[in-house]
Amino acid sequence: QVQLVESGGGLVQAGGSLRLSCAASGRTFSPNAMGWFRQAPGKEREFVARINWSSGTTYYADSVEGRFSISVDNAKNTVYLQMNSLKPEDTAVYYCASRGMFNTVFNDWGQGTQVTVSS
Repeated sequence: QVQLVESGGGLVQAGGSLRLSCAASGRTFSPNAMGWFRQAPGKEREFVARINWSSGTTYYADSVEGRFSISVDNAKNTVYLQMNSLKPEDTAVYYCASRGMFNTVFNDWGQGTQVTVSS
């Protein structure tokens, strides 16, 4: 069982910054990747960013490329999402997810943290 706990969400003005954290725990925690996803009201959940656990290779959605940065502290089992130049359209619930070592899909999810960007 893997537990993922997000923190760092909140209300920020357009152009501002936030850093989300996701702390992972659990006896079976051994990911090959960690990711961030988001879901805005009335919309489907969408991919934001992903980082490969061992190599540190990162991938981003086009909508956040150049503004968001995903990183990981392997020693702390924590993944971060630094969000800069925030826009009102970034408003959503942000979810952290992990992909198990032999999985091809993200199979463990956090409870989500709200990010609201005011114009």
